[in-house]
Amino acid sequence: MSEYKMRVSGIEKSFPGVKALSNIEFAVRKGTVHALCGENGAGKSTLMKIIMGLYKADKGQIYIDEQPVDIKNPIQARELGISMIAQELNYVPELSVEENLFLGRLPVNKIGKVDWKKVRKDTKKFLEQEKLPYSPTQKLKTLTVSEIQMLEIIKAVTNNAQIVIMDEPTSSITDREVKQLFDKINELKAKGVAIVYISHKMDEVFQIADDITVLRDGTVVSTDRAEDIDIDTVIHRMVGRPLSNVYPKEEVELGEKALEVEGFAADGVFKDINFYARKGEIVGFAGLVGAGRTEVMRAVFGLDEHKEGVVKLHGSPMKIKCPEDSIKNGLVMLSESRREDGIVPVRSISENAVLASLKSYIYGGYSHNKKQKDEVSAMFKKMNVKAPGLDTEIGKLSGGNQQKVLLARWMLCKPDVMILDEPTRGIDVGAKFEIYKLMTEIVKENKAVVMVSSELPELIGMCDRIYIMCQGMITGCITRDEFSQELIMRYATGTQI
Repeated sequence: MSEYKMRVSGIEKSFPGVKALSNIEFAVRKGTVHALCGENGAGKSTLMKIIMGLYKADKGQIYIDEQPVDIKNPIQARELGISMIAQELNYVPELSVEENLFLGRLPVNKIGKVDWKKVRKDTKKFLEQEKLPYSPTQKLKTLTVSEIQMLEIIKAVTNNAQIVIMDEPTSSITDREVKQLFDKINELKAKGVAIVYISHKMDEVFQIADDITVLRDGTVVSTDRAEDIDIDTVIHRMVGRPLSNVYPKEEVELGEKALEVEGFAADGVFKDINFYARKGEIVGFAGLVGAGRTEVMRAVFGLDEHKEGVVKLHGSPMKIKCPEDSIKNGLVMLSESRREDGIVPVRSISENAVLASLKSYIYGGYSHNKKQKDEVSAMFKKMNVKAPGLDTEIGKLSGGNQQKVLLARWMLCKPDVMILDEPTRGIDVGAKFEIYKLMTEIVKENKAVVMVSSELPELIGMCDRIYIMCQGMITGCITRDEFSQELIMRYATGTQI
């Protein structure tokens, strides 16, 4: 009997203008975690979508227990024992926890009606098992991204799946929840479940993986046992070049205060928020999930209301009632969620890039398409956006390239202050490096950057100062000579006096 639960052989897939996968050989052993590593656009998600029946391969064969299978759709994949946690969360905000957990697989009774008693009973059991304090009837729109991600994980592993694909499962969850996930993975391994684990967090990969396959430009570069390889080798194989300095921080002369926030408060969300960012400065915001960092930034930008407080740009108080007011005054914000607040997936990358700066391309009663095309092309070249052409739908790009397009959108507005909320979430080390370099270039142009991040190493690596939040309040502010993960966590948990 074969040791492999699933194997793919000779898989190829092309899209207009690009070959996404070429002669892919990939196999997952029973009861193991097989990490799939590669830059955004390397072909990882495309391969997984073929396995899930979302895409049809041009060539090649999928085997389960060494039996050839033809997977035409996700329903068939589920019947074959394959389950997937997607990188971009797929849920219905207006439906309840129990409805989302059983979406697409609602149990029915003898007369063909949905067995809601079983749905409620099973949902309660799953929530109790995972120690999640939600009500089965609670709507998903009332939960945080982190909480929804945990529910998606439960949904995938409670389907009696024998093959579980996890695409960036820890991108939006806390360290405590990561431990819960790893405990669940070990339980699944003990039951003989095969797990494909996709992550750009190399420390996680080496903590959980038994085997590691590296993809680059749609081809398999290598497959090794985890104990036979190290992080530097994996990164080198992923990007095709060594990254000698992961955080390209440069010393930049600081100028006057570009952004000042004073006495900011919103009922039940945050209070007494005071911070500033100078020209030439990268200011970080750290804190645990639910600390209020994103909520503060959304209110500063004008996405959400606030009760009291003042926002000053270059020393002048601003009345910011909506994002348009902020953009006019040179303040822009890259939001935490690409899918919900960022991209328009069915429109081209060019259209997405100019959404916030259309007025600069329309004058004299005409749309100046050449100017738009030239400026967008130059910005994409600067940011190394990988796409077949400007007319490519943004929804067809990898997560990292989508993030670069969104950054280009705000750069085209020529801002003075950029708020970046989790700018490197779910993207590979190569794309992260490029975004870090871009942040450095921005502040060298006498601008200010405010970065919210859940990854302490990147805050420590890139920031000049870090504010730390806990329960809706700023509990500390530290400078580079004070930076340490331990000190930040003490402020973040409210234990630093």
